[in-house]
Amino acid sequence: MNMVGAFIKMIRSPNLFFIALTQILFHIAILDTILLPLGTRPVIDGWNFIVLIVASVLIAAAGYIINDYFDINIDQVNKPKENVVDVVVPRRWAMALHFVLSGMGLLFSAYISWKTGLWYILLGNFICVLLLFGYSVSLKRKLLSGNVIIALLTAWVILIICLAEIKIAAEVPATIAEASNKIIRIGLLYAAFAFISSLIREAIKDIEDMPGDEKYGCRTMPIVWGVNATKVYVAVWLVVILALLIILQVYVFRFSWWVAMAYSIAFIIAPFVFIFLRLFKAKDQKDYHRLSDWTKLVMLSGILSMIFFYFYL
Repeated sequence: MNMVGAFIKMIRSPNLFFIALTQILFHIAILDTILLPLGTRPVIDGWNFIVLIVASVLIAAAGYIINDYFDINIDQVNKPKENVVDVVVPRRWAMALHFVLSGMGLLFSAYISWKTGLWYILLGNFICVLLLFGYSVSLKRKLLSGNVIIALLTAWVILIICLAEIKIAAEVPATIAEASNKIIRIGLLYAAFAFISSLIREAIKDIEDMPGDEKYGCRTMPIVWGVNATKVYVAVWLVVILALLIILQVYVFRFSWWVAMAYSIAFIIAPFVFIFLRLFKAKDQKDYHRLSDWTKLVMLSGILSMIFFYFYL
């Protein structure tokens, strides 16, 4: 593998595409669909929106690199064929790339904050950089803390956009304020979906990565609580998200969103049920790896469901 291929592998390019796709879909299918008919545009729009996507992708890429940097020993046990740091890419180069990409991401964040006056973007992304570094150094090795951090960062991909649309009702027309409230509700819905789905996937990955984690003194959930207790934890979150999704189907039933409901049942609810049923039958790393991949696919299906707002709103 050459240096370019190693770099692409380090930054998890499919995951970066997923981040960009999430933000693009939310902007086009929800923000534009709700705001343009009212004669107004999203607060973060045009060039500023492109810069925001680039900032998000750069910070995430830096996070993946620093994670590989500190996980060399663990990865040699859990996934020896996938490790590139210290094999193809020297460790000092990986560290340098992390700081360069993080710095660029924060510079772009500062630019957007300056252009829009939304300084929470710079602050939030700065906290993301710190959390990603802290996660890689030690927090991922501790009970629950690493899982919660990754879930929060996953939700932040959506929240960073929808929070910009918060309006003070007294300062804008009632129709704009109502539209902003609708955007916030939808944004929180998708952020919650991303948060819970991520909690589920991270716990499954913890079981998958037990051999390396245990060897190097990590205190992840399956190591501290045991595999069976971790499965119960995952099952509880699966029940929670399934209950929320079913309630949502009942809510949209009155709007006759038949295609959207069929999509949700077939590509989100049914796969989550499948994961639930397979969870307690899983025994080895391959089984848990498949469940992790299934969860990731359901997360993608959930994000793609934003497309329906383009047609129904």
